[in-house]
This record gives sequence, C-alpha cells and structure tokens, in this order.
Amino acid sequence: MQTQIASWARDTDFGREADAILRRCVHCGFCTATCPTYQVLGDELDSPRGRIYLIKQMLEGAEPGPSTQTHLDRCLTCRNCETTCPSGVQYGHLLDIGRDLVEQRVPRPWRQRLKRALLRKGLNSPLFAPALRLGQAVRGILPAALRRKVPQRRKAGALPDTRGHARQVLLLAGCVQPALMPGIDAATVRVLDAIGIGARLGVGGCCGAVNFHLDDQAAALRQMRANIDAWWPAVRDGEVEAIVMNASGCGAMVKEYAHHLRHDAQYAERAARIVAVVRDVSEIVAPHAAELRARLAAVPRAAEEGDPHAPVRAAFHPPCTLQHWQALRPKTEALLADLGYELQPFNEQHLCCGSAGAYSVLNPGISLSLRDRKLAAIAPARPDIILSSNVGCIGHLQSGTATPVRHWIESLDERLARAPKPAAAP
Repeated sequence: MQTQIASWARDTDFGREADAILRRCVHCGFCTATCPTYQVLGDELDSPRGRIYLIKQMLEGAEPGPSTQTHLDRCLTCRNCETTCPSGVQYGHLLDIGRDLVEQRVPRPWRQRLKRALLRKGLNSPLFAPALRLGQAVRGILPAALRRKVPQRRKAGALPDTRGHARQVLLLAGCVQPALMPGIDAATVRVLDAIGIGARLGVGGCCGAVNFHLDDQAAALRQMRANIDAWWPAVRDGEVEAIVMNASGCGAMVKEYAHHLRHDAQYAERAARIVAVVRDVSEIVAPHAAELRARLAAVPRAAEEGDPHAPVRAAFHPPCTLQHWQALRPKTEALLADLGYELQPFNEQHLCCGSAGAYSVLNPGISLSLRDRKLAAIAPARPDIILSSNVGCIGHLQSGTATPVRHWIESLDERLARAPKPAAAP
C-alpha cells in the first residue's frame, strides 16, 4: 500500500509504526472472510481492510468524524484477520494507533463518555466485588439484559498451602475474575499444587486491558508499570519461574507490555524481561498431562449415552486472545485431549463469540448475534460441557445456553477432586 503520511505524524513514533504496518497491506481482502463484524454487518468499513483505509486517510490528513469512530469502535480486536493475513499486517497495533488518534480528535456524545467512564472506573474499583454480590443476591429479579452480566455464584473451595513447593509462580490478581468467577483462580492453585507448583495469588492488579480498550491508554500504561513494579522483585531474584495467566485476555495484554512500553527508558527492559516469563496456564500444565490423567476420576456421561465412564464429550471454544493473539489453541486442545476430553469439532471455531471485554455492553446487538451464532454452531456436537479459557467468553456463552460452560482448569480440578484417594501405607 502506498502511503503519504501527513507531516504532523510522519516523524513520530506512532507515525513511523503505522506507516510500516500500512505498507504491508496488499488489499487482498482475505481478512473480510474471517472478520466477525463484517460477517454480521456486511459493511466494508466494518472489516479490517475498511478500517485500515479509514486510519490511512486520517494519517494522510483527512479529518475523522463520528462515522470513523463508530467503525473503529465496532472492531472486537479479535485479530482473526492477523491469523488470516498472508502479508503479516499487524492490524491490532494499527487499530490501537487509530483509536487513540480518533479519541483525541472526535468528541464523544456525553452518554458514550459516561458509559465508558463508568465501565473503566467500575471494573477497576474495589466496590465491584460487593456490587456484584448484591447483584447475585437479587439476580432473579434483574432485567434480562443485566442478568446476562451477573453469573450465578459458585463457591471457590479451600486453597492448599503451597509455600513449601520448590517451584513457584505468580498469578495475576486481575480486576474482575476473582469476583465474577473466583473458582478459576482457586482451581488453578489446586491443579498447580497437584503437580508440585506453588502459586502466589493477588500480586499486581488489572492488566490494563479495560482502560486500554476504553479510550484511556495513558491509564493503562500506568497499570502496566504498576504491575511490573509488583512482579519485578520476584522475577529479578528468581523466586518464581513464571507469571501464569488463567484468563487469556489478560495473558494477551501482558504479553504486549514490551511493545507498549518499548519507548519508556525506565521500563522497556523490565517489560521485556517480564514478557519472557509470562505463560498461559496450559503451557505450565501440558508437560504434566500424563501424570494428571493417571490420577483423574472418570467423568460420567448422560445416562442415555450408555457407558457411564466414557471420556467427557466437550466442545472447546478457543478465545480470540488465546488462538489469534497468542497462537495457543493447538497446545490447549492437545492438552485437553491428553487429559481424556473427547473434543467435538464444530463450525466456525475461529470466530469470536462476541464477548470481547466491555464490547458486549457497548455493542449488545452485534455481541448477542455472535454469541447465538457460536452456540448454534456448537449445538449439533451435543457436548456435555463447553470449555474455554477466558472469563469473559465463559460468562457470555453461559448466558445463552443451559449447557455448563467452564474454564477447562475448573473441570480438571473437579475431576481431580472426585478421584479416589490413594490407600494409606500400612
């Protein structure tokens, strides 16, 4: 793609980065075939190629307006287009640049500003957990739109004392997962304990994704630096071997800290060191799959299926942040198969489910359309359980189906808990 970057952007860091990304695009249109919003809306400007043109026009001097902002807002940041692109266009980074520039130039209506500010502040607030518990207590009388966002409360269970393990890791405290689905962190600690790894909970805070994708990149960068400060002593001194992520959305963001802080003289080197030790929980558990499978309880199937101890029939929904951002779908699916899950294939596994963090609140129509499309694709597989690896996807899918939707680490933890205990030595 030929570019003529305007003088106000040409010699800036973002201008040079955008120019390099734009020049890789060859207009092929492969991205339109895998873009969720284009599949739903059928509008070229709601495809990666269309948004690339909008950003290019702005960088070349055209003044953006509300229409440009709307089309960029509608992107789910799933990065499916990057997986598809034969030219290696880093669309996600270009979109970050475009959104930030549009936010500076196009004033939002006050209702949009208020909603986005409430989401940013609310999801990062210590009041989020008590507010959620109140919502769970009255969930039955909430309007349907709000009830979808309030998961039923499930107990997390007791945590083992893992300080004695020679191998230690850090677990991100997160902003919403400990309140929304505390069982995920608890299950992670128990599973890691079962393979001889101790997990330190509650170190650091929100990864920054909420602020970053809701028009406050400066606040997100502050959160990134704060997390690096919190994690750095344990990483620097070799007290932990990894920072483990059990929410693929957080993992995807943290693995980009080095990119976002590359021009920060104080944090660039530390960010790169931090990113080097970030691991999705599947990467930690995978080498121990055979050991764990030997200890698992059989998972009963529905009575009409015959054999009550056949492997569990599961549909795995790979979150976009796992498969497109981190390329960890094959590893996770191989792990689940090694653990005895009978994975059922279904159409459109590559497409976003429509959750995308706060997207489902800001764009409910598109979000629900994608959710229902995903569940309709899964239904013919008739799974006993739907597994995933991101809190947002799990809650979003569960709001549209009676089939249990769980993080795979929770399901694995439940199977370990039901396994017969070894007989005590005489």
